[in-house]
Formats: sequence, structure tokens, C-alpha cells
Amino acid sequence: MKQIFINLPVENIENSMNFYLQLGFTNKPLFSDDHQKCMIWSEEISVMPMSHEKFAGYSKKAIPDTKTVMGAYYTLHVESVDRINEIIDLGLKAGGKEPIEMIDEGFMQLRRIEDLDGHTWDFIFMDLSKFQKE
Repeated sequence: MKQIFINLPVENIENSMNFYLQLGFTNKPLFSDDHQKCMIWSEEISVMPMSHEKFAGYSKKAIPDTKTVMGAYYTLHVESVDRINEIIDLGLKAGGKEPIEMIDEGFMQLRRIEDLDGHTWDFIFMDLSKFQKE
């Protein structure tokens, strides 16, 4: 099985973990400690919030201020528009920010949320039966 671990520098490990728990991630204690938390989205996708110190130990580059600069954003597919709305609403209650309104392309609906450190996540639903090739 192929897996992806998305490593993110965060200011407060516990607050970050709680935010991702609210979005529907689960914590994997085996790969978690005081400096990082392994947050599981699926068998293939994990997010690793890390303290700035731990993150800097793996990267010799400066850590960007993701509250003001976007170097990347991450997109997760969910099973329905209702699930998108549920995730975003829970994320907003947990302190996240929604920087844009929902995008509705007919075959695809998307809502975006920024976590407590400004890392940006899109949650999308796609109904490919509605997709029209131009």
C-alpha cells in the first residue's frame, strides 16, 4: 500500500491535534509524541502536525508564515456536499477560518478551511456523472 504523510509545522501541537480531530481525523498514538501528532484521514493519508523545532530538524529551510503566505493547499475528497458542510462547520467551531465561499462547478463542490496555523485544506465532492467535457 502506498501512503502519504503530510508534515506541517504548527505552533501548538495539542490545539492542532484537537482541530484535526474535529474535522474527522483520528490520532495514531504509535507515531505521536509531545513534538508531533499523527492524524489519520484514511489508510493512505496521514497529517503530521509538528512543533516548529521538530519540523526545522528535518528541513533546513525557513518555515513560512502560512497565515500570510500559501505555498500549497491540500484537497480531500468526501462522499457528499452534506459531509463537506459538516466538516467545515466543525472546523470553524474549532477555530478554523473559511477564506473563500463555496465553489460550485456543477459536477464539483468545494469548501476551503484554514487550520489554526493557516495551513489550507479543500474538501470536495465530485459527481462525475455531471461532468461535461468541452
